Amino acid sequence: MAAVCVLPMLAVGFLGADWASAGSRDTHATTFGLERQSDEVRSAAEVSPDTVQDKSDADVLAVEDIAEEAALKTASSRDVTAGVEEIAAEEEAARIAAADASVIAEKKAIARADETRSLYLSTYGYLPAGDVDFSVGRDAFVEEWAARIDDYLLGSPLAGHGKTFAEAAWEAGIDPRWSPAISNTESSKGRACFQYHNAWGWDQSSWPDWDTAIQAHVTGLAKGYGFTISPFYAYRYCPPNHENWYRDTLNQMLLI
Repeated sequence: MAAVCVLPMLAVGFLGADWASAGSRDTHATTFGLERQSDEVRSAAEVSPDTVQDKSDADVLAVEDIAEEAALKTASSRDVTAGVEEIAAEEEAARIAAADASVIAEKKAIARADETRSLYLSTYGYLPAGDVDFSVGRDAFVEEWAARIDDYLLGSPLAGHGKTFAEAAWEAGIDPRWSPAISNTESSKGRACFQYHNAWGWDQSSWPDWDTAIQAHVTGLAKGYGFTISPFYAYRYCPPNHENWYRDTLNQMLLI
């Protein structure tokens, strides 16, 4: 009986110990939780109003910095766009001004040629080699006469300089065939020059290259002789043999 009674008591004791142990674990768990909560409460309590204010100010400053940076980027973008638009406007204005200047220069050249031709016609009454149309405009004039003169000078030292003859004639307002034809009469198109690049028997002049020489000769013809060939200009150009000079040069002009 004693043994029987002891076992239940031991059992009860063990159970009690388990309960106590369980209770102890619960107590510790609850205590630990409270301690953590207490630490958090204390940490929160230890944060001073100044600290909170400092953090708030820092956040405001950070936001302001971001806003300022965005504003600067936007302003910079506007500045760049405005600069590009301004440059484009200036380039367009320059293009229009250049086009207007070109039109004005073309009108002046046509008027100059008309004046020179009119003066010739009032003196001689006709154009021995036929008329030359300046009213087509510079580009068309140069394109047509450059090709015709190049064909005429093919195989000679002056070959390939048709455009220079045509451009010089346009600027001077004279017949573009006149200077190339004289080069044949005087030097067989540059084959027998008595001075460097002087294909026209023009004084005692020499030039460094054909283009410079052509421009000088055409300008000289315009200033000293007029729009195109004539018997009078032939006499001034080559007094000893002016009749043959006139005939030969005119025939060459008609070939161009």
